[in-house]
Amino acid sequence: MASASPQTDLLLPFTPNSHPEVKIPKLIYGTAWKKEQTADLVYEAIKAGFRAFDTAAQPRHYQEGLVGEGIRRAIEEGIVTRKDLHIQTKFITPQGQSLDNMPYRLASPLPEQIEKSLASSLSHFTFSSPSDSSPEGNAEKPYIDTFILHSPLATVDLTRQALTQLATHIPSRIRSLGISNIDLPTLHPLVVSSNLPALPCVVQNRFYSSTGHDVSLRSFCRSHGILYQSFWTLTGNPSLLQSKPVGDLAVKVTERGVVKDEKEGRILALYALVSMGLRGISVLDGTTNMEHMVSDLEGLKAMRGLVAPGGEWETEWKNWVEEFCDLISESP
Repeated sequence: MASASPQTDLLLPFTPNSHPEVKIPKLIYGTAWKKEQTADLVYEAIKAGFRAFDTAAQPRHYQEGLVGEGIRRAIEEGIVTRKDLHIQTKFITPQGQSLDNMPYRLASPLPEQIEKSLASSLSHFTFSSPSDSSPEGNAEKPYIDTFILHSPLATVDLTRQALTQLATHIPSRIRSLGISNIDLPTLHPLVVSSNLPALPCVVQNRFYSSTGHDVSLRSFCRSHGILYQSFWTLTGNPSLLQSKPVGDLAVKVTERGVVKDEKEGRILALYALVSMGLRGISVLDGTTNMEHMVSDLEGLKAMRGLVAPGGEWETEWKNWVEEFCDLISESP
């Protein structure tokens, strides 16, 4: 059987060695396809306990301005400060945009498109910080915690150029870099032999069987201190949701009262096995159900004590993780 991952992972946020100020939780609230509900859902997610948010400068699928509005509301009400949050957004090329609604001019050269996209994103995440001396608050200098290339560009060299350009904004306007929708043959030369001034510290990919759950890519990421962020974790894995380790864990958390029914238990179990059982992964959670926002976060917290070394489920957890690793052909 595949060996289980170290129990010390649990819910500790990921902190890149090169960017100690960046802390990325195990669950990240995904804001795609929320449309006009985006601001309210982001606000409710913050109230529920989410502290990391994923968006993009892509009006076709994201309402980045409304993400900022939801965050702004929570900051103004004193629920959080900007420093409490991890905000990540993306640059997306014209191929992924609606040509009549995008954050830059189609005819602009790539470097200008990147700068315009970044500037647009920063404008959405400019917040005021309440202070005793100024009731209206002082505008904080905006920044993005992780700025992600939504996909590699046409060549490795162009991708390298884009990342090099973005690195010039570290640490003022950007804290760290990431890349999405990438495979290992493309990532490897960027990390190993490109001499980038700032390496990506995040890779965000679909976690599903069509890519073999990115086992080799995730191993490479771990060995180079890169966080793997999974999306499509639920919708892309119906067979895993019905698998034995997920089902066994779902029964336990339901019986314990951590969740209200086995359906919620299976969702929590899959999130737990991916984010706490496998190493070096955070999960994008895009629920629009406010009860589920709370149960996802609180459920993982409740499980942390049960499966940690010395916890009531320590031995069973190790077995569940081993079975889960076998299902996705996870290497030791």
